[in-house]
Amino acid sequence: MTEQTIQLELDDSGLAPGLPVPANPRDQVQDVPYRPVEFRDDDLPNALERCSKWLRQAQEWLGEPVDVLAIHLDYDDRKGSPYYDVKLLCNEEDLAGVPIAMRKSNETDS
Repeated sequence: MTEQTIQLELDDSGLAPGLPVPANPRDQVQDVPYRPVEFRDDDLPNALERCSKWLRQAQEWLGEPVDVLAIHLDYDDRKGSPYYDVKLLCNEEDLAGVPIAMRKSNETDS
């Protein structure tokens, strides 16, 4: 069995440069483990809609479903903070673009 080395192009935070970024400034992709992608808003349906939109964009970019390990809903009742905090706990390899790199590598091997 031979081991295959895959070259990944990652930014300083370990994400693939082409990964869609959540559009709202309140939302973010956090650090490992499980790369939480966070959507914060005072209105839960808005946070969920942005979450859904980002997930669709990320899956289109990745070319397959993003491996979401869990969905976490929390709240922040501190003054001045968005109340709802929706987090998708995503497979860090997906957010780094490993499936894309694997497909490209297989194409060049063929």
